Amino acid sequence: MLFRSLAERRRTAARALAKGHLFEDADAAIPIDLAILRLHADDARAREQLHRAVAKLLGKGDAALAKADEDFEALRAAHRFAAVARVAAPGAKEVEAYLARVDVADQAWDANRQAEADLAAGRFGVQGGGALDGFREALRLRPGQARAQRGIVAVESGVIERAEAAAASGDFTDAWRWLGLAASVRKDSPAVAAARVRLERARTDTIARLRDQAMAALPAAGGVARARGLLAEILRIAPAGDAVAGELRDEIERVSHYGAFGPGQAISDAMQGGGRGPEMIVVPHGGFRMGAPANEADASNSEMPQHYVRFDRGFAVARTETTVAQFGRFIAATGYRTRADKRGVSLAYDAHSGNFAFRNNVDWRSDYAGDPAAPDLPVVHVSAGDAEAYAKWLSQQTGAHYRLPSESEFEYALRAGGEARYPWGDGPPGPTTANVTGGLDVSPQGRRWSNAFPGVADGYWGPAPVGRFRANAFGLHDMDGNVSEWVGDCWHDGYRRAPANGEAWLNPGCRTRVVRGGSWSSGPAQCRAAWRTPAPVDTTNAHIGFRLVRDL
Repeated sequence: MLFRSLAERRRTAARALAKGHLFEDADAAIPIDLAILRLHADDARAREQLHRAVAKLLGKGDAALAKADEDFEALRAAHRFAAVARVAAPGAKEVEAYLARVDVADQAWDANRQAEADLAAGRFGVQGGGALDGFREALRLRPGQARAQRGIVAVESGVIERAEAAAASGDFTDAWRWLGLAASVRKDSPAVAAARVRLERARTDTIARLRDQAMAALPAAGGVARARGLLAEILRIAPAGDAVAGELRDEIERVSHYGAFGPGQAISDAMQGGGRGPEMIVVPHGGFRMGAPANEADASNSEMPQHYVRFDRGFAVARTETTVAQFGRFIAATGYRTRADKRGVSLAYDAHSGNFAFRNNVDWRSDYAGDPAAPDLPVVHVSAGDAEAYAKWLSQQTGAHYRLPSESEFEYALRAGGEARYPWGDGPPGPTTANVTGGLDVSPQGRRWSNAFPGVADGYWGPAPVGRFRANAFGLHDMDGNVSEWVGDCWHDGYRRAPANGEAWLNPGCRTRVVRGGSWSSGPAQCRAAWRTPAPVDTTNAHIGFRLVRDL
């Protein structure tokens, strides 16, 4: 258009501005005002009019930005307005502020787009990265935007679906894990609360179904094993103390009857050579948490992690440690020579120094100090191999299967249903509880223990005759105190991957075994129920003996 005058140009620009015709062609307000100012840089009216046009342009831009989270065309329009604004008012504060808002909208769009791609691919990001981080970033950039909020709800829904899928497959551990992650997406989400109710209902229904299957299986051949398998499934998914699990466990125990025996029954097998074997007590089947909790004082890494062990069948444990008399009968019958006998030396207590030292001519016939041992004392100065040789002979004599206990069997029998720091509780033992280091104990030479239970006197310096101290809840004496005992397991530095069924943890050719239970010379830390220590298989000394278990 050819203008006749500057005034006509101004009027044309004003009419365009009034109509909102801002930049689309040469007849728009901004191009006309810019043309005027190129020729008349000091034209105040044109400058004021251009300012109003730019303000209106930015208003349209912000209107486009309001829709830009959902509408890509609106975002493109905002960019067009930005391009015009850069030319019309370069460096203006309001323009720079608008350009910054466009940049933020771009970032939010990209964050939403990537998050939606992650969501579609199942990358929820509830543990970092992925869709959740993207949507949260979009919300940080553009607070309150519905697109990102919908995305976050979709993430939550996807994680809830994972939880419910895990529950449907019977993996309630994974289900609760996923639900916990879903709860971290939005605070106090009603969707998570509703899902929690559904999962709990599914768990309850699954437990009831498994219980009914177990009860139906019990009367049939092999039903006890089948029922125990189903109980294990219930325990895996049930909350601690679940009543259904407890009732089923009791019913299985009732039906199984421990073979020909009952829990708490005393057994003493007849021997081919006449007489009877050691008195054994039937220990009830069940389960317990083996090892030390992470917060237990004096606990070592080798006692962790604490883990659940279950015994599908009861077993019998010797009421006391194997005595000198019992072991002597084996020696007399077989002519067996022990490790200490062959070596001619063992580690004994030196009364003069108060230390342990190797002493010649000390073997199973000797007491803790290397002197002749009374028949009713627990046999010491025996290796793990010596103990196993005795078990093999006893098995041949009786027709039953005798062996060293597994480490888990020993701790189960030692704890006898308890979960405290010590087998007897959390404090010092009573005077008739256990033969351990007492602060009031005095040796025949007048020595006292440097590391002992304060205020305790048990009356012995060295091992006591078996059965002198009070039996535990299973009817077993000296599971802790008197002498430490060999078990059948090879030494491992911790319980990761340890058997959960009560079996001994073995490695071919292992030369280091586990020793369990405190002894007459053990301080408080070594009397803990979870305490364990390694020892070479051929070790013989004054504070390690053994007892056997009998399979039922």
